[in-house]
Amino acid sequence: MSKEYTPANIWTMDSENGGQWASINRPDSGTRHQHDLPVGKQPLQLHSLATPNGQKVTIMLEELLAKGVTEAEYDAYLINIGEGDQFSSGFVDINPNSKIPALVDHSGESPIRIFESASILLYLAEKFGHFLPSNIAARTETMNWLFWLQGSAPYLGGGFGHFYAYAPEKFEYPINRFTMETKRQLDVLDKQLANNEYIAGNEYSIADMAIWPWYGSLVLGNIYDAAEFLDVSSYTHVQRWAKQISQRSAVKRGQIVNRTWGEEWEQLAERHSAADIDDVLKKQP
Repeated sequence: MSKEYTPANIWTMDSENGGQWASINRPDSGTRHQHDLPVGKQPLQLHSLATPNGQKVTIMLEELLAKGVTEAEYDAYLINIGEGDQFSSGFVDINPNSKIPALVDHSGESPIRIFESASILLYLAEKFGHFLPSNIAARTETMNWLFWLQGSAPYLGGGFGHFYAYAPEKFEYPINRFTMETKRQLDVLDKQLANNEYIAGNEYSIADMAIWPWYGSLVLGNIYDAAEFLDVSSYTHVQRWAKQISQRSAVKRGQIVNRTWGEEWEQLAERHSAADIDDVLKKQP
């Protein structure tokens, strides 16, 4: 039996807490080094990494381009969070929270910074008039699920994903606690999708783009190597939806942007035009 931990009266950080991301975790925010961000020629400048949160935005941008919205052209620059790129002066200027993704819109008179993935999805949907219904009831339902994701995903990622896949030691209590919550969330989605083709109804929306990189990737076995442990095959409606979304061309394209791991045809560190993605996908066997 492990020794019981007794919290101090006042917490102080006296050592790294271990795990894969220990070197970047601190209790303070702000700039750690000086570095200006590059600015490309496209109207939208994205600084990100192909984690689930980063994929939300690149999928949205590729979906817009697939609809012929040329104004959604973008440069995507890699932010290596393992190396602490998110703490550069340039990145902190556009996101004081130092989390990917962050977007700057240069199409107007003055640049507009947008951070937090849900905020970026909403901004793009409203700017270009796609993937967010105009009808008040349908719009509200879409927003319900967008905000559901923002509140739920930390339990999957920072909770289950951390303690099951990344923590330096595996402890029964946190794994059980966050496994239970993850399965509850999957059950919520499964029941919703039992009567709806897409998350918020019968129309593909930013709710799907937000939720799929987390929960779709989870049930397809693409994150945390936990599909069997979570018995994801039992969530038949989530499985149907996840596979359906995965076949969309824009989803396939958006997944590889700012990705530096996996097969060669899955990796595109930076994206500056559609041809960049085309060249990478040609390598797929």
